[in-house]
Amino acid sequence: MPLRMDSPLPSLKGGTDWFNSSPVTDEELKGSPVLVHFWAISCGTCKESLPDINGWIEKYGPQGLKVIAVHMPRQESDTKVEDVKLAIEEYDVKQPCVVDNWHEITDAFDNKYVPAFYLFDTEGKMRDFKAGEKAPKMVAQAIERIMSETKAVKEEVK
Repeated sequence: MPLRMDSPLPSLKGGTDWFNSSPVTDEELKGSPVLVHFWAISCGTCKESLPDINGWIEKYGPQGLKVIAVHMPRQESDTKVEDVKLAIEEYDVKQPCVVDNWHEITDAFDNKYVPAFYLFDTEGKMRDFKAGEKAPKMVAQAIERIMSETKAVKEEVK
Protein backbone atom coordinates (compact mmCIF):
# COMPACT_ATOMS: atom_id res chain seq x y z
CA MET A 1 0.00 0.00 0.00
CA PRO A 2 1.43 3.40 -0.93
CA LEU A 3 2.50 5.78 1.78
CA ARG A 4 -0.30 8.08 2.85
CA MET A 5 -0.19 11.50 4.42
CA ASP A 6 0.98 11.27 8.04
CA SER A 7 2.69 7.90 7.40
CA PRO A 8 5.92 7.60 9.37
CA LEU A 9 9.25 7.91 7.58
CA PRO A 10 10.25 4.39 6.51
CA SER A 11 13.69 3.07 7.36
CA LEU A 12 16.52 3.74 4.95
CA LYS A 13 18.12 0.37 5.72
CA GLY A 14 18.79 -2.03 2.90
CA GLY A 15 20.78 0.08 0.47
CA THR A 16 23.82 -1.50 -1.12
CA ASP A 17 26.18 1.49 -1.25
CA TRP A 18 26.26 5.04 0.17
CA PHE A 19 27.89 8.07 -1.44
CA ASN A 20 28.60 11.51 0.05
CA SER A 21 28.24 10.16 3.60
CA SER A 22 28.35 7.10 5.74
CA PRO A 23 25.00 5.27 5.94
CA VAL A 24 22.41 7.67 7.34
CA THR A 25 20.61 6.16 10.30
CA ASP A 26 16.96 6.59 11.18
CA GLU A 27 18.14 8.14 14.46
CA GLU A 28 20.08 10.89 12.63
CA LEU A 29 16.90 12.04 10.88
CA LYS A 30 14.72 12.30 13.99
CA GLY A 31 13.54 15.81 14.79
CA SER A 32 14.42 17.23 11.36
CA PRO A 33 12.33 17.84 8.27
CA VAL A 34 13.42 15.23 5.71
CA LEU A 35 13.14 15.10 1.93
CA VAL A 36 13.70 11.67 0.37
CA HIS A 37 14.30 11.87 -3.37
CA PHE A 38 14.14 8.79 -5.63
CA TRP A 39 16.02 8.97 -8.92
CA ALA A 40 17.72 6.78 -11.53
CA ILE A 41 20.67 7.33 -13.84
CA SER A 42 18.51 6.33 -16.82
CA CYS A 43 15.98 9.09 -16.03
CA GLY A 44 16.57 12.36 -17.89
CA THR A 45 13.98 14.23 -15.81
CA CYS A 46 15.76 13.08 -12.65
CA LYS A 47 19.04 14.55 -13.86
CA GLU A 48 17.31 17.82 -14.75
CA SER A 49 15.96 18.08 -11.18
CA LEU A 50 19.35 17.68 -9.47
CA PRO A 51 20.26 21.41 -9.60
CA ASP A 52 16.90 22.21 -7.93
CA ILE A 53 17.76 19.81 -5.12
CA ASN A 54 21.19 21.40 -4.67
CA GLY A 55 19.44 24.76 -4.39
CA TRP A 56 17.15 23.42 -1.66
CA ILE A 57 20.15 22.04 0.22
CA GLU A 58 21.87 25.43 0.08
CA LYS A 59 18.72 27.33 1.08
CA TYR A 60 17.14 25.01 3.64
CA GLY A 61 20.03 22.84 4.84
CA PRO A 62 21.21 25.51 7.29
CA GLN A 63 17.62 25.63 8.61
CA GLY A 64 17.68 21.89 9.33
CA LEU A 65 16.31 20.21 6.19
CA LYS A 66 17.90 16.80 5.61
CA VAL A 67 17.89 15.58 2.01
CA ILE A 68 18.52 11.95 1.10
CA ALA A 69 18.76 10.63 -2.46
CA VAL A 70 17.78 7.04 -3.18
CA HIS A 71 19.04 5.68 -6.48
CA MET A 72 16.27 3.31 -7.62
CA PRO A 73 17.36 1.24 -10.63
CA ARG A 74 14.68 1.00 -13.31
CA GLN A 75 16.57 -1.44 -15.51
CA GLU A 76 19.53 -3.81 -15.32
CA SER A 77 22.01 -1.21 -16.60
CA ASP A 78 21.05 1.12 -13.70
CA THR A 79 22.48 -1.37 -11.17
CA LYS A 80 26.12 -0.66 -12.03
CA VAL A 81 27.34 1.10 -8.88
CA GLU A 82 30.33 2.61 -10.71
CA ASP A 83 27.96 4.31 -13.18
CA VAL A 84 25.91 5.71 -10.29
CA LYS A 85 29.10 7.03 -8.69
CA LEU A 86 30.09 8.72 -11.99
CA ALA A 87 26.62 10.31 -12.32
CA ILE A 88 26.82 11.61 -8.74
CA GLU A 89 30.11 13.30 -9.61
CA GLU A 90 28.98 14.54 -13.04
CA TYR A 91 25.72 16.05 -11.76
CA ASP A 92 27.25 17.35 -8.51
CA VAL A 93 24.88 15.43 -6.23
CA LYS A 94 25.58 16.96 -2.82
CA GLN A 95 23.24 15.03 -0.54
CA PRO A 96 23.84 11.56 0.88
CA CYS A 97 22.86 9.06 -1.80
CA VAL A 98 22.07 5.41 -1.21
CA VAL A 99 21.99 2.87 -4.03
CA ASP A 100 18.93 0.66 -3.63
CA ASN A 101 19.78 -2.14 -6.08
CA TRP A 102 17.61 -4.66 -4.19
CA HIS A 103 14.68 -2.20 -3.91
CA GLU A 104 14.44 -2.66 -0.14
CA ILE A 105 14.05 1.07 0.49
CA THR A 106 11.91 1.46 -2.62
CA ASP A 107 9.58 -1.26 -1.34
CA ALA A 108 9.44 0.27 2.15
CA PHE A 109 8.17 3.48 0.52
CA ASP A 110 6.10 1.49 -2.01
CA ASN A 111 7.60 3.87 -4.56
CA LYS A 112 6.94 3.32 -8.26
CA TYR A 113 8.28 6.54 -9.76
CA VAL A 114 11.38 8.54 -10.59
CA PRO A 115 11.79 11.30 -9.87
CA ALA A 116 9.75 11.05 -6.70
CA PHE A 117 9.89 13.28 -3.65
CA TYR A 118 8.64 12.38 -0.16
CA LEU A 119 8.63 15.20 2.39
CA PHE A 120 8.43 14.50 6.12
CA ASP A 121 8.03 16.97 8.98
CA THR A 122 10.04 17.15 12.21
CA GLU A 123 7.81 14.47 13.74
CA GLY A 124 8.69 12.08 10.91
CA LYS A 125 5.20 12.23 9.36
CA MET A 126 4.81 12.39 5.59
CA ARG A 127 3.44 15.76 4.63
CA ASP A 128 3.84 15.75 0.85
CA PHE A 129 4.51 13.47 -2.12
CA LYS A 130 5.18 14.50 -5.70
CA ALA A 131 6.41 12.54 -8.70
CA GLY A 132 7.16 13.16 -12.35
CA GLU A 133 8.55 16.02 -14.39
CA LYS A 134 6.55 18.79 -12.64
CA ALA A 135 7.36 17.44 -9.18
CA PRO A 136 10.39 19.65 -8.42
CA LYS A 137 8.42 22.88 -8.83
CA MET A 138 5.48 21.54 -6.81
CA VAL A 139 7.55 20.05 -4.00
CA ALA A 140 9.48 23.33 -3.64
CA GLN A 141 6.27 24.95 -2.37
CA ALA A 142 5.76 22.14 0.15
CA ILE A 143 9.35 22.47 1.38
CA GLU A 144 8.82 26.19 1.88
CA ARG A 145 5.65 25.47 3.90
CA ILE A 146 7.32 22.79 6.09
CA MET A 147 10.35 24.97 6.72
CA SER A 148 8.11 27.91 7.71
CA GLU A 149 6.23 25.66 10.12
CA THR A 150 9.51 24.32 11.51
CA LYS A 151 10.81 27.86 12.05
CA ALA A 152 7.54 28.88 13.78
CA VAL A 153 7.71 25.91 16.15
CA LYS A 154 11.36 26.67 17.02
CA GLU A 155 10.44 30.29 17.78
CA GLU A 156 7.56 29.17 20.04
CA VAL A 157 9.96 27.00 22.03
CA LYS A 158 12.29 29.95 22.71
